[in-house]
Parts: sequence; structure tokens; C-alpha cells
Amino acid sequence: MKISVIGCGYLGAVHAATLASMGHDVVGIDTDAEKVGHLARGFAPFFEPGLEDLLADGRGSGRLSFSTDMDRVADCDVHFLCVGTPQSKTSDVADLTYLEAATRSVAVRAKAGAAVVGKSTVPVGTVHRVREWLGGADVDLAWNPEFLRQGTAVKDSLVPDRLVYGVDADDDASSQAVRTLDEVYAPLLHAGVPRIVCNFATSELIKSAANAFLATKLSYINAMAELCDAAGADVTQLSAAMGLDPRIGQRYLAAGLGFGGGCLPKDIRSFRAQARELAVDSVDAWMGLVDSINVGQRGRVAALAADLCGGMLAGRRVAVLGAAFKPDTDDIRDSPALDVAVRLAEAGAHVVVSDPKAINNAWMRYPQMQFESSVPAALEGAELVLLLTEWPEFRALNPFEAASLVRRTVIVDARNVLDGEAWRMAGWTLYGLGTGDLVRERVGQPAGKNLPVDNLQLG
Repeated sequence: MKISVIGCGYLGAVHAATLASMGHDVVGIDTDAEKVGHLARGFAPFFEPGLEDLLADGRGSGRLSFSTDMDRVADCDVHFLCVGTPQSKTSDVADLTYLEAATRSVAVRAKAGAAVVGKSTVPVGTVHRVREWLGGADVDLAWNPEFLRQGTAVKDSLVPDRLVYGVDADDDASSQAVRTLDEVYAPLLHAGVPRIVCNFATSELIKSAANAFLATKLSYINAMAELCDAAGADVTQLSAAMGLDPRIGQRYLAAGLGFGGGCLPKDIRSFRAQARELAVDSVDAWMGLVDSINVGQRGRVAALAADLCGGMLAGRRVAVLGAAFKPDTDDIRDSPALDVAVRLAEAGAHVVVSDPKAINNAWMRYPQMQFESSVPAALEGAELVLLLTEWPEFRALNPFEAASLVRRTVIVDARNVLDGEAWRMAGWTLYGLGTGDLVRERVGQPAGKNLPVDNLQLG
């Protein structure tokens, strides 16, 4: 099939390359000429494992191209809308400006009988607006939400957990939309990937509902971590025991600094705004609590850092390991690691940040801070080390070598990924989140009576 992918960010670039690998002729369209230039030459404009191999394959086969020329979509059978739907700058609702522009542009160019398929994450009810933006265009409309995770987006596209088709149950054309999507995804369906056909409202809610559930699990275990710190318990053992219950499962049950990125935070805030609009107060309150627990973890770590520096951060050298919001990406959007780093810098600390992939993005956003691509350079002379993004490179650090570089052997493992025994044997004082270290290290304060971390004030 001839397919256009409108919007070539994380979602669009990966989706275009994946469709080309399935044998379709694909053109990716984006208004950013620099981004298009990179993609056309086979280079990913962001770090995503496996993407450049997929781009090279599509480029070599001649099935994949990229352009800023919207007229190239005119002869396509299917148009995928993959533009961003960021959080509005003035509220929690999703900004649909880019989606509207893309839809209207496709509407005046799409040939009769083509399919327009949305993949962007949108508030419920958006499809009705998309139909209005399409005007009188003779096209089929479907919604096919994406479930990609940054760092594993290529795998998630090639071997997805499920395919969801949102169609209009009252429209005879919906059967044609289903047949079109079945043809697009024929290799995946043949491989046994489950397919769910539902109405538009359900397809619009699925991605947000899934992200809300994952965010709930993460915030829940982080709330338990705070409880464990107060009681002297160990949240890593608690979550391991909980995860063995098949009704709960281990995934997304790791306590730490919390979640960030361009999806989960904005999706749960948009979900909350939708709940308010629909007068579903319970979901509004629930999502508000999930969000506040998540953001609160950053304050807890910043306050712990201040406490470990004697209550005064001014002039203290702090090494921060991590800038990306998670491993295997260079995305710094709503990064918990950078949030903590900025808080400490604003309190007067001399913060040095290191990250395997996100240094350039972080430096362009925060030129006032110091960044080092070399971990030893970041550790040199540090009075406190914070591990804030769980990159394999940081997990594999030799604690004895690290100890020879720093001024004080004190580390906060805010992701609970280090071998605590090995680091303590190397002379380090190590603190995890929810591991009971705060109780054990506070001399003269019995378990359950320690000072709550979030009551500590920055110096």
C-alpha cells in the first residue's frame, strides 16, 4: 500500500520505518526541514535503539522517504496522523493545534476512498472534531492508538502487544476502515498479534487509561517507599513479594524517583481534565493524587541531598548521574533527574550532570549548569553523588574506582538499582528510597520516629 505518515517525531518516525519494513511504500511528512533531512539520510534525530537500522533498511529498499512537501500524500491509500498533542501551556488539556492543522491539510489532498487514521493520543471526543476538520472529504476515518515506550519503540512497533481499531459503529464505511487496517497490519495479524475493534470513544480512552494505570502503580509503590522509610522497612523486598502475586505483577512496581517524559505526565493530566469535563470527580481526584505523589518524590530527593550536606547546599559539589527521564533515550522532557539537579543548583550547589545520551539536549535547555560526558569527570571532587537515571553504565560503576574520585563517599541511589552491599564494602554510605537506610543511619532515632524527609528544608 502507499502510506503517508504525518508528523515524524518519536511516534511518526518509528511508525513510518516500521510500515516500510512490512513492505509498504511510505512517505513521512514533517514541517521541520532539519528533522526531515536527518531522516532522509537515514539518521534518527533522537536516540532510539534500533531505529537507525530500520531507517537504513527502508532507505535501501526504496520503500521509505521523508519530505516537507505535503502534496506528496495525494496518491496515498492511507494517511496516519502522528503529530504531537502536547499539554497546553495554560492548562492541563491537550493542545490539538497540530492535529487540526495536519487533518485539514490532508483533507484537501486525500484521494477519494483513502483512509485517514489517527494515532496521536487525544482526549475523548476528539474524533468528532477530526471529522469536522475533514469537511466533506470522501475518506474513511479510524483511530488506531499507539502504545510505544521510548527506549523500546522499535520492538513495540514490530512486536506489539495488541492492535486497536476505533471505528464508527453506525457507519457502513467502518467495515472498509477495518479491512484497510487489516491490510496495513497483515504481517502482525498473521503473527498472532491480538486485534480489538471498538467505537471511537473507547479507542480514544485506551491509551490514557493504560498510562493512568501504569502511573498509579508507580505512584503507589513510591507512596509505600515513603511509608517504608518511616517504618524502617525495605520497599524493594516489599515490591518483590507483592509482584509475585499474579494479580499484581512486578512490572512498574519499582520504587524510585518517579516517572517523567513526554507521555505519562501530560497524559494523566489530560485524563484528569477529561474527567473534570465529564464530571467524574473520582477520576479527577485519583489522578491528582497520582501526580502529586510522583512530583513529591523529586522534592524528597532534593531535601535528602540538602540533609546529607548538613542542611546547606551552597557551594557544595554534587554529581548527578542522569539527565534523560529514563534509560535508552535522550529525551529530557519532564525529566525527574534534571528537576532535582535544577532544584539543587537553585539552592546554591555546584551541580555536575553526566548522562550517556542526553548531555547535548540537557545543556541546550540548561546552559547555566555544568555537564560532563565522562562519569569520572563528573565524580571528581564530589561531596555527594545522586544516581537519578538508571542507565546500565551507572549500575555497572566500580564503587572502589568511584570512591577514589570523590571527596566524600556518600551516594543516594534514587532508583534502588545498585548493589548496596558492594558499595558499602567499598566505603560508601548509600541511601536508597524506601529501603530503611534513613532509619538505620539516624543515630538515636528509633524506627518509626525518624524525621520525614519531605519536612526537611533546602539550605
